[in-house]
Amino acid sequence: MKGNLNLPLICVVAFFSMSAGALLGPVLPFMVEPLNTSREAVGLVLGMYTFSTALSMIFVSFITDRVGRKKILVPCLLINGIAGLACYFSTDMTSLLVLRFVQGIGIAGMLPIVMTMIGELYTGLDRVNAMGKMSMTTGIGAVSAPLIGGILASYGWNVPFLFYGLSIPLAIIVVFALPETNPHENRTHNTESIIKTLAEFRILYTIVLSFSIFFLLYTIVIYVPFILKDNFGFSVKEAGLALGIQGIAMAMISSRARSFSARYGKQKLLIAGFIITGIALGGFIFATSLPLVLVLIFLFGIGFGMVQPQLNTLATQVAPPGMMGSIVSVFNIMKYAGQTAAPLVLAVVLFNSDLQIVFGTSCTFAFLIAFSTYFFKDIYESLDG
Repeated sequence: MKGNLNLPLICVVAFFSMSAGALLGPVLPFMVEPLNTSREAVGLVLGMYTFSTALSMIFVSFITDRVGRKKILVPCLLINGIAGLACYFSTDMTSLLVLRFVQGIGIAGMLPIVMTMIGELYTGLDRVNAMGKMSMTTGIGAVSAPLIGGILASYGWNVPFLFYGLSIPLAIIVVFALPETNPHENRTHNTESIIKTLAEFRILYTIVLSFSIFFLLYTIVIYVPFILKDNFGFSVKEAGLALGIQGIAMAMISSRARSFSARYGKQKLLIAGFIITGIALGGFIFATSLPLVLVLIFLFGIGFGMVQPQLNTLATQVAPPGMMGSIVSVFNIMKYAGQTAAPLVLAVVLFNSDLQIVFGTSCTFAFLIAFSTYFFKDIYESLDG
């Protein structure tokens, strides 16, 4: 019976990991005035925690295969909860960014560890299925987290931060309910072997794809709420609900990850997913009606739902024996690097142009990644099935 709780608990941890950004996405436009900041700078509320997470994952990548999984996961859940709660009391941008940096340290050990545990608990298409269920959970979270954030923010811009405190009791449950999956004999590699392994092209390209899809995701998370607020007069709750539409699509597609992978193969799904996200991003350039904006949000979720579970599975499949935890951590470093780069790069684009150029930039990037994935179409062939 205890083993039956493994995947649900892993999925809950994954939800709290992704909620660090998704919860606050629709709230960003409404933080500008109380924090006395600008619409270009407010994206750093997301960018700071993702920068911290990516930086902290460098450390996690070097220790994750040397110690037990839960010895990393439990403290990280506690840090996330405590720092998240402390953000509620921030009264200025500087203190909030400091606390978001600390919170990012906790996030760093959450998603890589549960992904690694899936890789060690499941094999073959069962692993794809488990990754799909985890991605479906984050898809549901992409619906519920912005809505939760929007509802809580209606009581005050800082109230959503209280939600992070729930990861504290979750840490206590994990101590007693999740197994330790890291076998002792796997804890033998060193820093030199990790760096040498990362140089293998298949692993390196998987890491690049991880960066890319989350760069594209944060284009939606950060800038679509501004379209909804400025063009259609959406409130914070309405923006959260609209942004959550992509999560419905993500959940629908991710739940079919096993059957799609068995029928089409990972490579075709990756190419199609990036093409669809590119079409959706390009569509925002011409979106002048609310129905079209909502359709494009949904379309982006379809593309993202095609890519994410396949990439998560590939991250565990390309790793050599005994190095899964390290490779998955680096894979997730690039996820958060993509989330960090998006507000920084696109803020520069926005400062010198407008939102149409922002979406055009990300659209072009999506199509370039789709083309390169087609060009390297044989690198994952042996891993399908």
